[in-house]
Amino acid sequence: MFKKVHHIAIICSDYQKSKHFYTEILDLEIINEVFRPERESYKIDLALNGIYVIELFSFPNPPVRVSNPEACGMRHLAFEVSNLESVIAKLTKNSIKTEPIRIDEFTKKRFTFFEDPDNLPIELYEI
Repeated sequence: MFKKVHHIAIICSDYQKSKHFYTEILDLEIINEVFRPERESYKIDLALNGIYVIELFSFPNPPVRVSNPEACGMRHLAFEVSNLESVIAKLTKNSIKTEPIRIDEFTKKRFTFFEDPDNLPIELYEI
């Protein structure tokens, strides 16, 4: 039935700030970027290692979404990393705070969380 996740769509409140965050700090590559004047909306398609993963949208005055860790709905976006400390160091260099590193009680793998410019929780999971 399903083959894989095709993409994740994210609506941001400040397009330039979020574009910088996802492309310059998280190093996602731009596949395509368009402005849709009829919707007053930017849309940028982003890839990770050449694979399309995120659609980043801007809309005028999007409503704020509850972002509490246990709120109903999508909980977080997770990226697999091979070296947690090196990614944390890059985030810290860009003034992005991460939570203390935790250990998954079942897999014994290390992970941490940080937030995007709109407080979307993002997980780094070390493999």
